[in-house]
Amino acid sequence: MWLFLAFLAVPLIEIGLFIQIGGAIGLWPTLLIVVVTAIMGTVLVRAQGAQALGQVRSSFNEMRDPSEALAHGAMILFSGALLLTPGFFTDGVGFALLIPGVRLAVFKWARARINVQTFASHPQHRPQSDIIEGEYAQVDPNSNDQQGPSGWTKH
Repeated sequence: MWLFLAFLAVPLIEIGLFIQIGGAIGLWPTLLIVVVTAIMGTVLVRAQGAQALGQVRSSFNEMRDPSEALAHGAMILFSGALLLTPGFFTDGVGFALLIPGVRLAVFKWARARINVQTFASHPQHRPQSDIIEGEYAQVDPNSNDQQGPSGWTKH
């Protein structure tokens, strides 16, 4: 039901804002604002998206919980979609999601309402080194010797 209301309300809000702003400043300035915000949004989303990807990689490398970095990345991606959608309301929400404090508040709000079950995996045996022991022998492919290393037989 909420999703239906959102799909109904957002276009109505956008149409109302286009009429109001277009009536106040004219058609061409209104369209110019829509195009400029899409371009600015694309630049900001690329920069912040790269930063979020770096934070996700860092959390994986340091074996930390990546949920906050992933949530920030998802919100940045969503803000990019909103900024590319023509409209003033969607641009406002999209630019708001590019503010780290707003994303953090949304993340905390969502985390308080979502129950995620986690588990920890602890390896039973961890090798002390990266050394793998083994035997080898150089074999001449042109040789007629049928005996290989450690006594195995070639066919």
